[in-house]
Amino acid sequence: MKGQMKTRRSGFQIMQKLIILVKPLLPVMCIAVFFGVAGYLCAIFLTILAGYGVVHIFLDINAYGTLPGALASLGLGKIFALLLVLAVCRGIFHYAEQYCNHFIAFKLLAIIRHKVFAALRRLCPAKLEGKQKGNLISIITTDIELLEVFYAHTISPIAIAVATSLIMVLFIGHFSVWAGGIALLGYLAVGAVIPLANGRKGADKGMEFRTAFGEMNSFVLDSLRGLDETIQYGKGQERRETMACRSRQLGKCQEGLSGLEGRQRAATNLAVLAFSFAVLFAMLFRLQGGHASFLDLVAAVISMMGSFGPVIALSNLSNNLSQTLASGERVLSILEEDPMVEEVLSIRENGAVSNGSTGRNAKEKGAFMGASVSQASFAYEKEQILKDYSIQVPPGKVVGIHGASGSGKSTLLKLLMRFWDVQKGMVMVSGKNVKEIPTKRLRDTESYVTQETHLFHDSIANNIAIGKPGATRDEIMEAAKRASIHNFIMTLPNGYDTEVGELGDTLSGGERQRIGIAQAFLHDAPFLLLDEPTSNLDSLNEGIILKSLRESCNEKTVVLVSHRKSTMNLADVVYEMDHGRIS
Repeated sequence: MKGQMKTRRSGFQIMQKLIILVKPLLPVMCIAVFFGVAGYLCAIFLTILAGYGVVHIFLDINAYGTLPGALASLGLGKIFALLLVLAVCRGIFHYAEQYCNHFIAFKLLAIIRHKVFAALRRLCPAKLEGKQKGNLISIITTDIELLEVFYAHTISPIAIAVATSLIMVLFIGHFSVWAGGIALLGYLAVGAVIPLANGRKGADKGMEFRTAFGEMNSFVLDSLRGLDETIQYGKGQERRETMACRSRQLGKCQEGLSGLEGRQRAATNLAVLAFSFAVLFAMLFRLQGGHASFLDLVAAVISMMGSFGPVIALSNLSNNLSQTLASGERVLSILEEDPMVEEVLSIRENGAVSNGSTGRNAKEKGAFMGASVSQASFAYEKEQILKDYSIQVPPGKVVGIHGASGSGKSTLLKLLMRFWDVQKGMVMVSGKNVKEIPTKRLRDTESYVTQETHLFHDSIANNIAIGKPGATRDEIMEAAKRASIHNFIMTLPNGYDTEVGELGDTLSGGERQRIGIAQAFLHDAPFLLLDEPTSNLDSLNEGIILKSLRESCNEKTVVLVSHRKSTMNLADVVYEMDHGRIS
């Protein structure tokens, strides 16, 4: 997503995609449009009626024309009463319209967030590796929030502006066909021509701003996470200068958008005045020709000048619409992105559809029968990691894989977990291709301990319990004992209820690693994948962990990856890996 500056589709296509999401809430949208049109008509005819009232007070009505039939029988007091009714109705209708629109907007934002999180779940982990986390956060938060402008202040206003403008064209047109035609051209110019012209100019700038904003978020997040290193190595000034430079670039993008907004406002105001005067001149021409009365002229001109509200509101939308559409493009891009690894939801076994039993059930049935990798090749883009790689992992054995960093050890475990798919060859678990095993069953069959254990901002107990949802405190404590972390936890003020802080930064690397091992023990899957499980531990704790693994692995199959020779003492068989090849 970095460097993406131009939208991949037009603004109309983006709006079309976003409007489809409104379908379940269409009845509420229709109610909002009805109240919006009624509210604007109340406001417009409030000014028209006030004009009639002014003529009634200061001029001899009979000398300048006749009031419309409905008003002819009303006295001045009743006209003022009607003005009050229209003013109150205007407020009520406007509130009802805004309530309906914001109800739709916030309902849809919740739906979109669910869809985005589901999309991220579908894309991970392969598609999300290497993506800027700050940019993703920007999409999930500010980009989705900006769509509120579209749903609450764009869709309904378009329908309201069209309906109100058509009604007013007919109303003004009954005084003069020429005046009605001028009104139609005026509404089109203010509500469509000017915004569309401005939108074309601002589309790229809007995408540029949203992309730069997301990259700025990533930079700030990166800087906060690296505060210790920045301070230690005296890079504070350099980071500040970079942040200031990025802020200036972001400011320039915003200045460009503000300039477009200012020019559009000027063009809109000029158009309103020009078309209002055009109606005035058209009605003066008819007045001179004896085809219209003075009251007709007053009504037509006031109607024209007072009826631009809906289309001006529509025009003003385009000031922020470039950013809104850019946000919509970024959100839609996430929703429509194809995963690199498609999850298997179910398979057909013996004529019945099954999503697979859990790993524990598989273990109880003796279903796990080892794993293998056959003639597998894999590359991250152009970087070849594994080439024609094969290995057998017999059930009930501890298979050690030893090698230097970058030799492909961790990649092998990710392929066994099916975080990635091989480009050539085959990965088998229990005699079945991993591409044919339901993903839930595969993940339940395997426990995976990574090099860097990620801890959530929660208690130690809840972090360990991730390995088994609904686990009891006794089960959690037993897993912690096997991971040689229980005694340390009991020394903490709140024991297992101690908060680990953001990213577990209140704990050492070794403590986080042992909590990760405790999660794997609690998961209790028959196939255990360990990626450098003792890299952050001292010799004493390494020995304790390896002893626990040996005692726990009587009924398990283990793939143990490490660059330490001492860790390989646990393995029944050791393979040396060198640049994707086994010896």
